[in-house]
Amino acid sequence: MSTGLIIAIVVVVLILIALLVMLPRMRAKAEERKAQKELESRRERVATENREVASTRASEAEKAEQQAVVAQQQAKAQRADADRLEAEAQLHERGLADDQLIDDHERDRFSGVAGTGAADGEARDDGVRDDGVVRDGERPAARQAGDDTATDGASSSEYEQGRVDEREAEHR
Repeated sequence: MSTGLIIAIVVVVLILIALLVMLPRMRAKAEERKAQKELESRRERVATENREVASTRASEAEKAEQQAVVAQQQAKAQRADADRLEAEAQLHERGLADDQLIDDHERDRFSGVAGTGAADGEARDDGVRDDGVVRDGERPAARQAGDDTATDGASSSEYEQGRVDEREAEHR
C-alpha cells in the first residue's frame, strides 16, 4: 500500500472517530436549543395570556370602583331622604305640618284642632284667617277693590299659592 493511501485511511478514520465523539455533543446542543426555543415560546404565550387577563381585571376593577362610587352616592341620597322623612315625621308629631294633612275643602272642619297657624283662627288685617280661609262676607282689601295685581294675577289666595309652592318643592 502506498503511503498516501495509508495516510488517507488514517485521516478518514480520525474524522470518523471525531464525528462519533462530536455527534452526541452536537445532538445534545441541538436538543438544548430546541428546548430553549420551546421554553421561550411558552414564556411569551403565558406572558401574553397574563397581560390579557390583567387588562380585563383592571377594567373590571375600574368598573367596580365606579359602581362603588354610584352606590355610595345612592346611599348618601337615601340617607338624606331618610333624614328628610324623619324631620317631616317630627313636624307631624309636633303638629306643625297639619296643613299637609288637611285638604282645602276640609279647612273649616279642622280649624280648631289643627296646628296650622293661630290656635283660634283669628283673622288677619287683610280679612284672611291665619289658616288661609277668607272670612264670610269679607275679602282682602285689594280684592274688594277689584285689583288682581295683589296676587300677581292669580285667582287664588296667597295661602293657596304657598300650598302650590310646597307641593312643587316636595316633588323635586
